Amino acid sequence: SSAARQDLRKRRGLSKLEQGYMGFVLILPWLIGFCIFKLYPFVSSLVYSFTDYDLFKGVQNVVGFQNYIDAFTKAKNVKALKVTFTYAFMTVPLKLIFALFIAYILNFKIKCVNLFRTIYYIPSILGGSVAIAVLWKALFKEDGIINMLLSFIGIQGPSWLADPDYAMVVIIVLRVWQFGSAMVLFLAALKGVSVDLYEAATIDGASKTRQFFSITVPMITPIIFYNLVTQICQAFQEFNGPYIITNGGPRGSTTLISLLVYHYAFKSYDMGMASALAWIMFIIVCILTIIAFTSQKKWVYYSDER
Repeated sequence: SSAARQDLRKRRGLSKLEQGYMGFVLILPWLIGFCIFKLYPFVSSLVYSFTDYDLFKGVQNVVGFQNYIDAFTKAKNVKALKVTFTYAFMTVPLKLIFALFIAYILNFKIKCVNLFRTIYYIPSILGGSVAIAVLWKALFKEDGIINMLLSFIGIQGPSWLADPDYAMVVIIVLRVWQFGSAMVLFLAALKGVSVDLYEAATIDGASKTRQFFSITVPMITPIIFYNLVTQICQAFQEFNGPYIITNGGPRGSTTLISLLVYHYAFKSYDMGMASALAWIMFIIVCILTIIAFTSQKKWVYYSDER
């Protein structure tokens, strides 16, 4: 009877359809937040990139691809692109190499190894903060601690923040210093490499260097790939360090695309140009990520593949 079926349904709980509606209701707050704070700004920035939208005056004209053309023709925009690529292609390899080197050392059974792991991880927790950027600026200013220490050994320290070449070095070193997160992932991957492989290689007479490049590196290539992609994305979005330490100077030598977007949006109030540069940065990151994913078939080894 129908009464018996309803009673059975109550015992079983909600039907599949009702469960689907309940699931939608539960994720509705997240969907609303995503549409308001993520999807709408994402789409509106694309629309604004084809206009001369002013932060206070609004949209005056539709300029088409003019903002994108200016992004690749105006001198300061082209320079910012070059600086950003230089910064990314310097920091990402250095950070990965340094993180792998420290992780490899900390993988050995040494005294107080857990303390050293904690110490090396701390910069990743503090590195992105404004306070650390301010401290970094104080360290490298002309009369800062770095030049003071150099003077003790008879070396005249350079003007780190006033020289274009040295200023780039300062923000690169700050980025590389924050290697803790990549180091932890490398350390976990090194722990997963079978000891049997090293024992077999030792019996065959392979040196430690040969074991590292023939066993260790191939076995941890999935983590190398993951760190590579994440670090590329982070490098192209870097803002705090260059903004606080050098503010893009001297003479635009540390002006990354992210800083240029900020200057256009909140100093020149040219939201159209800022949106176009932001989308160019997004496309660049997407292209580099696609290249990385495409190339992984040739150099990344997964243990579950035949």
